[in-house]
Amino acid sequence: MTDSVITVRDLRKDYGGFTAVDGISFDIRRGETFALLGPNGAGKSTTIEILEGYRHRTSGDVRVLGVDPQRGGLEWKARLGIVLQSTGEAGNFTVRELLTEFAGYYPNPRDVDEVIAAVGLETKQRARAGKLSGGQQRRLDVALGIIGRPELLFLDEPTTGFDPEARRQFWGLIRTLKAEGTTILLTTHYLDEAAQLGDRAAVITNGVIVAIGPIDEIGGSDARTPKVRWLDSQGVRQERRTTTPGAVVSALHEAGGEPDGLEVVRPTLEDIYLGLIREHSADADEDPTDDLRADVKEPA
Repeated sequence: MTDSVITVRDLRKDYGGFTAVDGISFDIRRGETFALLGPNGAGKSTTIEILEGYRHRTSGDVRVLGVDPQRGGLEWKARLGIVLQSTGEAGNFTVRELLTEFAGYYPNPRDVDEVIAAVGLETKQRARAGKLSGGQQRRLDVALGIIGRPELLFLDEPTTGFDPEARRQFWGLIRTLKAEGTTILLTTHYLDEAAQLGDRAAVITNGVIVAIGPIDEIGGSDARTPKVRWLDSQGVRQERRTTTPGAVVSALHEAGGEPDGLEVVRPTLEDIYLGLIREHSADADEDPTDDLRADVKEPA
């Protein structure tokens, strides 16, 4: 059994004269949480829809759970959990009715009560889906994605609409799924979420992966170099990037005591991500396909 749950080689997707995904390659290992990061229009949604089998690629080789997604049948699909950016579930069904119905589609589903509790919808289980708030609807989306006990879970902006407490509860749920061995592909605009949940990340912009690696190494050592900032005797802000901030601070003290506004700033994942995006920005138009969802049918 291979350690790679997802294998992508030279993936390309063209729409007429527009290239949404331009020859990207990556692997996702069994049991890891992999964050795919990038601005709107970068090609994230197109890539994920190809992996899910909803969209055909122009060229390249893709394997998901050992299967080409373009040829994945019902047995293969039953091994996946998918949480899209938005869904169109029937609003006349209650939360419990929907989860019970979906559970019947899978050979080894989770217990409905367990899932309802996991996403914090106990008090809304008899409510109709159409009457839920945006955050509650998002929790239902997640519940529907995990009810089948998937081997591989796609989470596309899963905590949109969540308040801070709900986001942290959701993080706990994802950690539980990970501990059970679930492989997770996550896209999110919350960089703290990627830092909290991800083992590795790839940054994609203009259809190209510009960085990939463990969360605490993404961007390379240069991008992670701390900065020492202070105000000089004239009140002018000074800044020095250095791998030895302690030595710089000591030198400043020896030169005349602690200067005003002294601080050591260590780059966060968000700082590194924004630097990568700025470095590789080409003022390209947004990918028009990122707003297209899985109900857009393509020829077989």
